[in-house]
Amino acid sequence: MTDVRAGAGRTPSRAVEQALVDAAERVLVRDGLGAVTVRAVATEAGVAPMGVYNRFGSKDGLIAAVLVRGFDGLRAAVTADPDPDPIARLLASGRNYRRFALAQPQHYGAMFGGRPLLTEGADELVAHAAAAFEALVDHVRYAMARGALREEDPTETAQLIWSSVHGAVSLELGGAVLTPDPAVTYESLLQLIVDGLRRPHP
Repeated sequence: MTDVRAGAGRTPSRAVEQALVDAAERVLVRDGLGAVTVRAVATEAGVAPMGVYNRFGSKDGLIAAVLVRGFDGLRAAVTADPDPDPIARLLASGRNYRRFALAQPQHYGAMFGGRPLLTEGADELVAHAAAAFEALVDHVRYAMARGALREEDPTETAQLIWSSVHGAVSLELGGAVLTPDPAVTYESLLQLIVDGLRRPHP
């Protein structure tokens, strides 16, 4: 565990912040979002609670920093395979979205499931969440520009895609997929989405 206790050395302030967010993520993964408190994270990181308040303002600010990391990770996942073929790119993005959610279910649940109203760090969080969504919008624009998808509002189309894959992933995380192989069902959903959005052949 990173030792960031007072007097432990000349730890730069930015490194202390990162260590506190690391500690908050460990608490999140181990005990869930409700357990991410200033006291729990301070104990995990080996600092006084005031150290958390000094850097994040409140528990909300700390949670926002964790969720910013989550949305940055999601954005990285959906942009990880920029295949030049627009349909292949969209399908890869969808597969990577599911992989991210299944690999980090506590993060995903905190990002999308009952997130508390934040008074600290909310603007930064909204910006990073929007950047994750914009990555999908960019994929859609790319496909439309190359004639692979119908030319409609790319933001609206991206929202339809995100709503569909989020619903599927949420059902899977909740154990509510009733078909034998969730991966096969998800792949069928991706194909269904793409087929429904394709530009019709003349």
